[in-house]
Amino acid sequence: MEMKKRVLLELRNRKPKDVAELVVDNCRSSDGEVEGLTEEYSELEILSMVNVGLSSLAKLPALPKLSKLEVSDNLISGDLDSLVEKCPNLTYLNLSGNKIKELSSIKTLQSLKHLKSLDLYSCEVSSLQEYRPSVFQLLPQIKYLDGYDPQDNELPDSNDEEDEDDDDDVAGPHVHDDDDDEDDDESSEVEEGEVGLSYLMKEGIQDEEDDGDYVEEEDDEEEDGGLCSNKFELLISQTFHDEEEEEEEEEEEEEEEEEEEEEEEEEEEEEEEEEEEEEEEEEEALMCCFRADAAGAQGEKRKREEDDEGDDDDDE
Repeated sequence: MEMKKRVLLELRNRKPKDVAELVVDNCRSSDGEVEGLTEEYSELEILSMVNVGLSSLAKLPALPKLSKLEVSDNLISGDLDSLVEKCPNLTYLNLSGNKIKELSSIKTLQSLKHLKSLDLYSCEVSSLQEYRPSVFQLLPQIKYLDGYDPQDNELPDSNDEEDEDDDDDVAGPHVHDDDDDEDDDESSEVEEGEVGLSYLMKEGIQDEEDDGDYVEEEDDEEEDGGLCSNKFELLISQTFHDEEEEEEEEEEEEEEEEEEEEEEEEEEEEEEEEEEEEEEEEEEALMCCFRADAAGAQGEKRKREEDDEGDDDDDE
């Protein structure tokens, strides 16, 4: 699928300014340049264009809020100045699997002051001696190269960081109230083995309510997911249907043009045949006239001879 069509498809009835994340992996750029993206995507924070045949980022629009850019497995060999100018707030850049051969090709990234993570693995530059120390020295602002820091510590997952934040929230100050006292009393009764009927009934009711909430949430999620999936499938089918209609229209136009050409050729041939017939008729008419003239001349000659013979007889 062409890159322009894929970008439009990923909009999913949204306006460009409402898109924060855009993934157009494995489509195809017609000329090796970024296609379909404009400065209207002003709120875009995450952009992924993996394996789309890019050889340049020169036509990348200004994306001031872009923080993460994935352009691995393309044909980019350098000319990264546009990134510095148009995406000044990049923190993560993945250029792995491209055609970058020299450290000088990435020197311009020094101006990306917020850049923290850079991936260059599977590029020729990664096979140079002292590759990692040289990159960290050339770009002192980055903390991770190919997923590891200078001490070979792996880049933590974003999920791990979120889990840590959640743990901090859970470990916040504890507020003491009457409900906590009741829970403590009930738990002490359970520990001592003196479980009352009211406690068991309360626990059973609570479990049923929790189960009901869980089932309802699952149903809602399934419905939402189904709706999104259906909309996406409809968009894809509509796109393919439009493409098929365009192809059919083009085929019909070609057939009409061929028929018109054939008709024109037939008309030309008929005109040529008519012209030839007219020429032949003219030639025959001329020949007839010539023959008639010749016959008339011979008749006059004979008549003169006969007249001359008659005059001679009279003289005698």
